Amino acid sequence: MTRSNLFSKFQIFALALIANFSVLMVRAQEGAADLKVDVDVNKGSDMMGADWMSNPLVWVIGALVLIVIIALIARGGGSK
Repeated sequence: MTRSNLFSKFQIFALALIANFSVLMVRAQEGAADLKVDVDVNKGSDMMGADWMSNPLVWVIGALVLIVIIALIARGGGSK
């Protein structure tokens, strides 16, 4: 047996082991979906005004600030 042939067989073994482990992880996550979990996403509005992120004005202002920052960076300061 040559060295490259042994290395190739080791690579195939390692890939097969990783593939089997991946299948095992997928099946483990698939079985966990049957659990009955009650999650309360409505925590109320007393947490710093919890609905401020759903306000479209916040997103528009944030996008404008981001565009201005990108424009200033792309311009390079304007000094030559």
